[in-house]
Amino acid sequence: MNLILFDNSIIRENLLPFTFTRPVADIRIGILSIREKWEKRMGCISSTYTEDYLQEKFPRMYNPVADNIWINSSVCPNDALIAEIKSLKSREALYKDDEMIALNAGNVDYAGLEKDKSDWGKGIARLVSSSSFIRIVNTWDLFKYNAEAIREDYDFLTRNRKSQLLSRTNTVLGKEVFVEEGARVECAILNAENGPVYIGKDAEVMEGSLIRGPFSLGEHATLKMGTKIYGGTTIGPHCKAGGEISNSILFGYSNKGHDGFLGNSVLGEWCNLGADTNNSNLKNNYGEVKLYQYRQKAMTGTGLQFCGLMMGDHSKSGINTMFNTGTVVGAYANVFGGGFPPTFIPDFSWGTGPDAETYRPDKAKEVAARVYERRGMAFDDIEQRILDHVFELTRNFRKD
Repeated sequence: MNLILFDNSIIRENLLPFTFTRPVADIRIGILSIREKWEKRMGCISSTYTEDYLQEKFPRMYNPVADNIWINSSVCPNDALIAEIKSLKSREALYKDDEMIALNAGNVDYAGLEKDKSDWGKGIARLVSSSSFIRIVNTWDLFKYNAEAIREDYDFLTRNRKSQLLSRTNTVLGKEVFVEEGARVECAILNAENGPVYIGKDAEVMEGSLIRGPFSLGEHATLKMGTKIYGGTTIGPHCKAGGEISNSILFGYSNKGHDGFLGNSVLGEWCNLGADTNNSNLKNNYGEVKLYQYRQKAMTGTGLQFCGLMMGDHSKSGINTMFNTGTVVGAYANVFGGGFPPTFIPDFSWGTGPDAETYRPDKAKEVAARVYERRGMAFDDIEQRILDHVFELTRNFRKD
């Protein structure tokens, strides 16, 4: 079996700015990224079919002597869906609501057919899925379905396994608390009565932290002293989090290390929120929150009463920043200045409002290299080429 996770172009645009720097498969929801969910459940390594400028970092591997299984990367797997996909025969496709979920292409290279279109669909049987599963269509779906995704990942990851014991300095309510090897938790309150609490390998929960599930803390991540966590929250690997956080996701390597509120929000990787950064997640009139969508180049209704901040990779806020309800910050943006910033801050912005400038790629590369170096990593030539491409892709959204 050869597993290939493919991007739906419309959904990929709906998920900007997060998909400027990654395929849909590498978005985190629940405990794991979508790619990690598929690989662990299918028992094999995956490759990716995405935008050309991302393929160098996320290559596609076609195997002419194996069943090439194509998976829609906006879909999160569960036991029922996995069973349906594993039962697909060569040249059978699984659909849900007229959207292809999976295809067993056999030994045929579907990528060529998909680009050509002339032979696509010939000899392929179309089956309809009877499974219910999480599917990510818009950015706000990430926090909307995160509590459910945490529960599904928790059940899968902890099945037939035993948690590391917590010390007696902690107070635990409920039974669904799982602590991986090497994690340190002291003098905390963990409430799993409304959902599971998962503490990843070598993570740390410092003294005085208050946690309500569903909650996931990734590998090597840290909750600072006195952190208050409400349900439906994921703090990804190598993140540092403090203050008050509710129903939000930090993908990985991002920091919200100080006091301030983050609610119904999603931060990409390598983000940093300055001390006392706050976001609003509810309008004063309790109305529907609208959010900027790159594809429409306009504010779009979310159907939600609660919706906070969407921040792309490598973006940062200065101390005391106040984000309004339904704010989108692109990748490589530096947000600072008085008052509320605009509800859409384009990628590679330096400052906000009429005095905002363009954050030049050479300067952005210097900072990214220093940030990577602090974690023992290299901002290599591939990463730099992706940065340059995203800068050009987003030129029309700002005043260069």
